[in-house]
Amino acid sequence: MTFSGVLVPLITPFAADGEVAAEALEGLAHAVLDGGASGLVALGTTAEAAMLTEKERRAVVEVCARVRRERGATLVVGAGSSGTRGTAEALRDLGGVADAALVAVPSFVRPGEAGVLAHFTELSRRSPVPLIVYNVPHRTGQAAGAAALREIGALPTVRGVKQAVGGVDADTVALLADPPEDFAVLAGDDAFLSALLALGAPGGIVATAHLRTADFAALAEAWRSGDAARARALGHRLSALAAAVFAEPNPTVLKGVLHARGLIPTPSVRLPLLPARRESVEAVLRLL
Repeated sequence: MTFSGVLVPLITPFAADGEVAAEALEGLAHAVLDGGASGLVALGTTAEAAMLTEKERRAVVEVCARVRRERGATLVVGAGSSGTRGTAEALRDLGGVADAALVAVPSFVRPGEAGVLAHFTELSRRSPVPLIVYNVPHRTGQAAGAAALREIGALPTVRGVKQAVGGVDADTVALLADPPEDFAVLAGDDAFLSALLALGAPGGIVATAHLRTADFAALAEAWRSGDAARARALGHRLSALAAAVFAEPNPTVLKGVLHARGLIPTPSVRLPLLPARRESVEAVLRLL
């Protein structure tokens, strides 16, 4: 399994009674695939996975797995926690359900890069599905540099990294210049997708691609085919859209926009997230 193109980390829409709106979720999954997305990500940060019950998480995965079967699409599922044992147990349930698991660098405990390597070494040994590392130090408190990611990427079942370090830093440039074999460095910060594609990333995990999915897919194809002029024009426009979508904590603005466009029944998010301000939603609608 290789990972490329634009994968969309789906929101979890909520109905008026606060329950997961499964039909709306299924509709979004089909819509982004129709728009050219190469795959889906369930239970990522954008899905408010931390605020879902275990029963709700299972329901979300069931919906996305059904779409995967119907469409032959790639499905990545977020799994795990700060502990290695608990993460391994969560991964066990994904065999035959997902094409890969998105597993964050352990958060809060700050185990150091040696601990991060040991964590993924054990998970690689025990996971029934390939792993994509989620490197997001501003959320986890633990960075994984290029050298550490090369070691992790050499593990037998690790297939890539969602690189979300808040910019294009020296480690990202170094990793893209010399990645491990069969290891995808995927852009994880929407506003920097075009920059990472230009540096050789095969794709990205892009929440803003709920909107203008076809344009994001075209951006990835333009860089892949060497059409730099088209890629730059698309990249500038979509980076501005991404900045507006992330003006408030993810996915609050995105949910407000999707609701305003009639694609989900409510803009609701769960505490401690608060709904986006009207001005932030309207700013995105103007760009669209």
